[in-house]
Amino acid sequence: MKKSNGHSIGAGDGDHPLAPHSKQSYAAATTSLTANTDDEDMIDITPRSSPGELIGGSSGYHREAVTESDTERDFAPNQRTMHHHHQQHQHVPTHSAFGDPMDGALSFYGSSEVHDDIPGIGQYEDFHTIDWQRDIARDRMRHRYIVKKRQDSVWDLIKGAVDAGSGWLCVLLVGIAAGCVAGMVDIGASWMSDLKHGICPTAFWFNREQCCYPDKQSVFEEGNCSMWKTWPEIFGLNRTGTGPNIISYILYILWALLFASLSASLVRMFAPYACGSGIPEIKTILSGFIIRGYLGKWTLLIKSVGLMLSVSAGLTLGKEGPMVHIASCIGNIFSHLFPKYGRNEAKKREILSAASAAGVSVAFGAPIGGVLFSLEEVSYYFPLKTLWRSFFCALIAAFVLRSLTPFGNEHSVLFFVEYNKPWIFFELIPFVFLGIMGGVIGTFFIKANLWWCRYRKFSKLGQYPVSEVLFVTLVTAIICYPNPFTRMNMNELIFLLVSKCSPGDSNPLCDYKRMNISTGTSFIEVTEPGPGVYRSIWLLVLTFVLKLALTIFTFGIKVPSGLFIPSLLLGAIMGRIVGIGVEQFAYSYPNIWFFTGECADSNLITPGLYAVVGAAAVLGGVTRMTVSLVVIMFELTGGVRYIVPLMAAAMASKWVGDALGRQGIYDAHIALNGYPFLDSKEEFAHTTLAADVMQPKRNETLNVITQDSMTVDDIENLLKETEHNGYPVVVSRENQYLVGFVLRRDLNLAIGNAKRLIEGINSNSIVLFTSTTPTQNLGPPPLKLKKILDMAPITVTDQTPMETVVDMFRKLGLRQTLVTHNGRLLGVITKKDVLRHVKQMDNEDPNTVLFN
Repeated sequence: MKKSNGHSIGAGDGDHPLAPHSKQSYAAATTSLTANTDDEDMIDITPRSSPGELIGGSSGYHREAVTESDTERDFAPNQRTMHHHHQQHQHVPTHSAFGDPMDGALSFYGSSEVHDDIPGIGQYEDFHTIDWQRDIARDRMRHRYIVKKRQDSVWDLIKGAVDAGSGWLCVLLVGIAAGCVAGMVDIGASWMSDLKHGICPTAFWFNREQCCYPDKQSVFEEGNCSMWKTWPEIFGLNRTGTGPNIISYILYILWALLFASLSASLVRMFAPYACGSGIPEIKTILSGFIIRGYLGKWTLLIKSVGLMLSVSAGLTLGKEGPMVHIASCIGNIFSHLFPKYGRNEAKKREILSAASAAGVSVAFGAPIGGVLFSLEEVSYYFPLKTLWRSFFCALIAAFVLRSLTPFGNEHSVLFFVEYNKPWIFFELIPFVFLGIMGGVIGTFFIKANLWWCRYRKFSKLGQYPVSEVLFVTLVTAIICYPNPFTRMNMNELIFLLVSKCSPGDSNPLCDYKRMNISTGTSFIEVTEPGPGVYRSIWLLVLTFVLKLALTIFTFGIKVPSGLFIPSLLLGAIMGRIVGIGVEQFAYSYPNIWFFTGECADSNLITPGLYAVVGAAAVLGGVTRMTVSLVVIMFELTGGVRYIVPLMAAAMASKWVGDALGRQGIYDAHIALNGYPFLDSKEEFAHTTLAADVMQPKRNETLNVITQDSMTVDDIENLLKETEHNGYPVVVSRENQYLVGFVLRRDLNLAIGNAKRLIEGINSNSIVLFTSTTPTQNLGPPPLKLKKILDMAPITVTDQTPMETVVDMFRKLGLRQTLVTHNGRLLGVITKKDVLRHVKQMDNEDPNTVLFN
């Protein structure tokens, strides 16, 4: 990953309290300073924050990389108008760095110099891991304060009620916005996709289906719709013939190149984070990682526009995966309207989980599947109330999308099927076979795509992203146009494959001769395939090979791109071919024992059902989803009675895929990009101890702060010489018993503000992290910083098994843990140390955890 200025950035280098940290000035958007004298006449100056300190936020594109982010600038309270005079007091709830309550009022001062001199506002730096425990404790403290204040006045009671309902209101707004944006993307992509073939002269804003809809004319054959005009007809030529075909071919390629170049240029110039599907990054962000700007307003705008363009270009990609990223951007932006979520990164992730559910809901018209997808695939922290809010958000999003009817029919799903025939027990064999093939194809795709993405990343090809997009588009357009199946919109082709045949269909897949034959006791209707079916099978085999190869090279190029629809298409092609084969087997051998009694009235084999099951199998093989996949598929098609075949195929696909390769496509791309993600699905099976992983190693120097014997100058030198993200506080250098943990950012703020605002504080002032008073204090007044000290850091002993430590990091969302022996501090283990250790134990390169 590179920032927009082109310089590489270390991934979370500052996550390690005893590892490098980016040298930046630090500030909080709501910095308050205590400059009061306590009972011991000690000066206490600590950076404090009002309830719900501003955290993170989405930045704009590259020109604002060093300024306040768009969202923060729009929604942060204006601190520049605050004056610092020693008589003004505000009662605010206070807590330690870990959320411990403290009594008494707090002087609340703002400094315009602090705010203006220090850019990069936010509690967490870019590419850092959040401290879940600290953020959740801060929210509990804020909640307790609000509950306590409810009894003071009616206004406080109303504020408490508004705070309690803010989560539901936020997900309501997210659902409405996600539905509207998805509707616009669907309508725009559909119109621009058909623009490559022709235009509707009576109403140019209609796509082909809407243009032909009044006459109920078929969309598959262009010649069947008199209202729709192809480009040769617009130029005064015939619809068919050598000349018109050549003109159509050339214009198809030119439109595709235009759309692709626009999409790639927009992404490169305005929002580099808008490329790809976004789901690997969303998973990483939801696990507690900060990628500032990834969920910003520019990313939302460019992703939405670029997605319409890249889908319209005819590239082998889908718009369903990026919908999750788009919805998450909407969730991030709306969360800043509610300080409870916008200023607390851990709470914000509850909104982002609900938003990702809404993304799948609007992508497929599958709200329940969206909730399960968020739970199974992307979310890291998913409490029960988040499940309810995700359900509500997905419901609202699906309702809004249904109101816009972008699919142009009476159904809210992409591929509605109306099968009424039950499946027979014998068919479980081909269903499981489809599942096995789905696992094999999915694993092959993952390995091939990773190989190509790794080559792109470490070769000169990665330096020419727009050229690569144009080349892939040119190749795709040239080889896809001659084949009617590859020329079609992928959604239309999937609908064609999963549909059942009825008499009179113009679809070549339905070129059957229908007849009745006797089984001895009754007559059954069978369908013998005609030449159109055999020709279609060969074209479908060719389509399968082309689409598989194109998807391998397309997924990962620098335009918005998803994997759901290409995976569903590959599986639907495979399933339809297998279904036709099983149908002909039943036609050829109707009297075999396992058909006896099953086919008494009609031919029960439905090739379209095999296409549905095959689509689920390949998508499961690529993503390794199970429960959410089955629910999405039956919501997608409306085929509720076929849950058992879908479950059989999904499980077979999952087992075969896991046997051939551990990771799904999203986990594989997380590993490829080096994101610090601890997968909760994997087990740590090694027998190492905490002492083997901690930093620094035994007999190495440990950088610590003593509780009452270091001066301001000593601490400033420590901050200059080391780049750690935080420092353990011990009793003394000789007696290194642990007292607590202090963040580098808090130290910078406290010392800098003390020097500006408090008379007498200089480099020789003793810094105290205790409540006791020195017996003799002849020098300058001490600086008391106990209130920024985390008195309850998470600790383990040096003999704790790493299996337990890894579980703690996963389930508690830790940023770091301190290692002790008999109460004495030995070292620190951070999330990056754990990831590096896991890589080493698995015989992989540990340096891949970083951004290179």
